[in-house]
Amino acid sequence: MKITSAEFIKSAFAEEHWTTDGLPEIAFLGRSNVGKSSLINSLLQRKGLARTSNTPGRTQSINFFLINESFYFVDLPGYGYAKVSKAMRKDWGKMAEEYLLKRRELRLFIQLIDSRHKPTPLDLDLGEWLDFHQKNSLVVATKTDKMSNNQLIKAMREIETALPERRIIAYSAETGKGREAVWREIEKTL
Repeated sequence: MKITSAEFIKSAFAEEHWTTDGLPEIAFLGRSNVGKSSLINSLLQRKGLARTSNTPGRTQSINFFLINESFYFVDLPGYGYAKVSKAMRKDWGKMAEEYLLKRRELRLFIQLIDSRHKPTPLDLDLGEWLDFHQKNSLVVATKTDKMSNNQLIKAMREIETALPERRIIAYSAETGKGREAVWREIEKTL
């Protein structure tokens, strides 16, 4: 897909802050520090559009990015470890689940899993939740450039075993490997 424009629109901390124009949305979900913002920047070939950090839990709101003035990428807070209070983590989870359940504009749920680690119980829970609610989803295995070919093959098998019957794409935000495959999936859903 040719990207003619990509801009940050807003951060939402509650339903009344969500966008209201009815455009299709692609949601990015995953553990804290799995690379959601890096994936968004890499797909759009824009450095720094979605803010990245080495500190888990940096994204604390639902962030909307308007792409080609025709659809949104939506960066959700990560689940799991973050240097914030348990109460704040619980609020994030409630906010994210409310968004994921209520949002009719959602066309695709992209679940990110760090390819260097086996899927966690939280990753598996999200996969089950997406299946239970019959959500159109895709798994993107991130940070593949940090592994040898043999390590990556083994990691992909582990992810495929843990999340059977799911579309899984190996991705590197550093090299762009997997970029075209992810865009094909996005374009199919739009």
